[in-house]
Amino acid sequence: MSAEPLTASWRPADDPERSGRRKAPPRKRGVAKLISNYGWRVYAVPILLAVTALVLVQTVGDDSAQAGQSAAQDGAPAEKRQAPEVTESPAAPPDLKIPTADLPPGADFPQAGGGNWAVVPGTTARVGTGGKLYTYTVEVEDGIDLAPYGGIDSFGRLIDSTLAEPRGWAATGDVSVQRVDGDADPDIRISLSTPDTVHRPDYCGYSIKYESSCWRRSEKRVMINLSRWVRGALAFGGDIGSYRIYAINHEIGHAFGRGHTGCAEEGGLAPVMMQQTFGTANNYVAQLNNQAGNDDPVAADGKTCRFNPWPNPQAQAPS
Repeated sequence: MSAEPLTASWRPADDPERSGRRKAPPRKRGVAKLISNYGWRVYAVPILLAVTALVLVQTVGDDSAQAGQSAAQDGAPAEKRQAPEVTESPAAPPDLKIPTADLPPGADFPQAGGGNWAVVPGTTARVGTGGKLYTYTVEVEDGIDLAPYGGIDSFGRLIDSTLAEPRGWAATGDVSVQRVDGDADPDIRISLSTPDTVHRPDYCGYSIKYESSCWRRSEKRVMINLSRWVRGALAFGGDIGSYRIYAINHEIGHAFGRGHTGCAEEGGLAPVMMQQTFGTANNYVAQLNNQAGNDDPVAADGKTCRFNPWPNPQAQAPS
């Protein structure tokens, strides 16, 4: 095995100049000494350091990008991660003005409730002879006192009678309905709810600042907005009873798979699936939907209808 000779600093006690011997060469220092001692390895070290630094920069950059993407996804609102199935809350600019969409003046109501619903006791026989059977419960949010508005029982009775009416959905032959209560797991929960609960992004949302109700498919819940239940809509000219019937039929129509539509004939009855809460003029409804980027087929054609709460208005009303 060969090896480089060891070098040592050795100086005899006597001065070589005085002894006449050849003077030893000067000692190497600094870079020259490093090169002498380590040879090619002196040049390799800076290259290795530069490569290591480059790898570290790339690794940190990749980790930072991945962390940023994760934070963006985790911090994104629920409605961005999964589109909500709400039906009456189009996103629109805050300065959008629809005069017929304002909440009418009237009686007071609680703005917020407990966020939970209690099932109102009561059942019915099956209504309707054809189509799929939909079971439903009647529910009221904690914190709502219905005594000033006829009581809880009157709320349930109005829903039952609306769904059993010859002008209602069951009379079309496409669906049947039946009310259940207790621990039943219904197809639809018809829930009277305070505005603040309705506005929650996991329910109807509040991207447009007009009060409305909605159908939330993921919760199987028809959200009836208490503010509208108490005050109605301007398009109904103060007819609170007709508006309440409309709100039930319109939102449960969404539960049955129906989408929005517009006024078909100038001066005719508005379709129940028209957004009559916001008005009965196609121009207004189209403006809302166009601003929201919705696919609802409502043309701004200038047609205006009369309010109508029924899906089957041509049927004979009970005497």
